[in-house]
Amino acid sequence: MRLTKFTDNSLRVIIYVSANGDRKVNISEIADACVIPRNHLTKVIHTMATKGLITTTRGKGGGVSMARPPDQLKVGEIIRAMEGVEEIINCETPKCPMARLCELRSILHKGQNAFFAAMDEYTVADLINQPKIFSKPPVAKMQKAR
Repeated sequence: MRLTKFTDNSLRVIIYVSANGDRKVNISEIADACVIPRNHLTKVIHTMATKGLITTTRGKGGGVSMARPPDQLKVGEIIRAMEGVEEIINCETPKCPMARLCELRSILHKGQNAFFAAMDEYTVADLINQPKIFSKPPVAKMQKAR
């Protein structure tokens, strides 16, 4: 199983936001820290907010923050929200001639369930090695020497 770049970026965002504690972080800061293009990041953040993983506030003093405490949000929940839960293979379209005698679909389904069970053992808090490492805004980028 392979996660999409969209989900990878979602996990980066959630780690960064949660590592900042209660401080709201802005999109530019997240883009720089997580090395995600701002246009793509905007789509990621919008989707995450729609799915209730983060909250966003516009205007002065606004930014991105956690919708729930990091120890109450499971990694599997984030992956399901961002990836969806589809079967790994499709034996129906077109109809596989071996579907009646083949067990591959059920074996892959079992593996997928095991993957999500393992991801559900961890919360976002478990993903953070050093909580609040980003408690201050990052230092402004140095200007290029002329």
